[in-house]
Amino acid sequence: MYTLGIYFYIFFVRLAALFGHKKAKQMLAGHKETFAKLKESVKPGTSYVWFHASSLGEFEQGRPMIEKFRAEHPEYRVVLTFFSPSGYNPAKNYQQADVVCYLPFDTKRNVKRFFEILQPKMAFFIKYEFWLNFLLGLNKRSIPVYSVSSIFRKDQAFFKYWGGRYRLTLHCFTKLFVQNENSKALLKSVNVENVEVVGDTRFDRVVKILEQARQLPLVDAFVEGCDKVFIAGSSWGADEAVYMPYFNAHNDWKLIIASHEVDDERVKAIEKQYNGVCVRYSSASMEDVRKASCLIIDCYGLLSSIYRYADVAYVGGGFGVGIHNVLEAAVYGVPVFFGPNNKKFQEAQKLIECGGGLEISSAAAFEQRMSELENDPKLLENAGKAAGNYVNGNSGASARIFKSLGL
Repeated sequence: MYTLGIYFYIFFVRLAALFGHKKAKQMLAGHKETFAKLKESVKPGTSYVWFHASSLGEFEQGRPMIEKFRAEHPEYRVVLTFFSPSGYNPAKNYQQADVVCYLPFDTKRNVKRFFEILQPKMAFFIKYEFWLNFLLGLNKRSIPVYSVSSIFRKDQAFFKYWGGRYRLTLHCFTKLFVQNENSKALLKSVNVENVEVVGDTRFDRVVKILEQARQLPLVDAFVEGCDKVFIAGSSWGADEAVYMPYFNAHNDWKLIIASHEVDDERVKAIEKQYNGVCVRYSSASMEDVRKASCLIIDCYGLLSSIYRYADVAYVGGGFGVGIHNVLEAAVYGVPVFFGPNNKKFQEAQKLIECGGGLEISSAAAFEQRMSELENDPKLLENAGKAAGNYVNGNSGASARIFKSLGL
């Protein structure tokens, strides 16, 4: 039944591509190249380690493991696969992997072909990846496979009375490296015992990002002489409706807004909401940014470095499908605002607990919390310290995994 479901999924992807669905078309095009790319790149007699991530967030979560592997075990080559175009496209030229490609659809035939070519020595699946035929294929060939930074909740299918097929995937792992004790207890309740609590490798990643943060001359010029800088990362329209009224009434703050989407229509929507002077990063000059009070980042790849300029940060998505990466902001030791859809995000809950994260549900709530921070510099300082301490205090998961595996 599982494999039949995969064939149905393939059918619907092809149907969506036929009707012009962009991601479906990209996925099918990438899948056509996978086996040819593997045959061309994989060298017989070479030892490979296989990392698999669903999308971009899971890739960032897995990067500390990949880069530690490359640094400490150069005898291995690295193959990195993705399920989604949103992961593959930004990472397809990633230099720390020897091969980057799509994971073939999880059919028995594809699994057989994949392992005939690659024959990895070990495999790492990042967070939420549980492909049954690939996992069974690894087990059949006695290849150790590990789940990294996985986290489990009681409402997941694994823990339902009807979830037997899902639970089977859990028993395929040589070991599951989970983020918290609750996950370990849930796994134990379904007789999965090969579990170790190590934390989340994303903390290692954001600490590394901080160390490698770029100096950006345009942003330096924009914030020069201002000690009130608010940065909104991965912002959506619903987020702007919450924080923008405050800054329209408090023009002593400088705003940097990095929208989740950077097309012209989105940027124009932001510009219309703000009553001060806006400039776009991609077209601004030094003179332009010095005259502006809002800098719109209309390109990708800068946000993790831009958070370094914040006095207060906001991470978007909490009024939609869920918040984006709060750790990228918190690592810089600044308080982090976010919307109410954060309950499934452990790091957001922990930031709230320690005082470094501030959940808001409306423009009025945002105004109240911002006023509290503005009127009490000590409160602002302590909130920032709490955020930074939380991130630094939870790093080291990659080292703990390597130690456990004897690598």
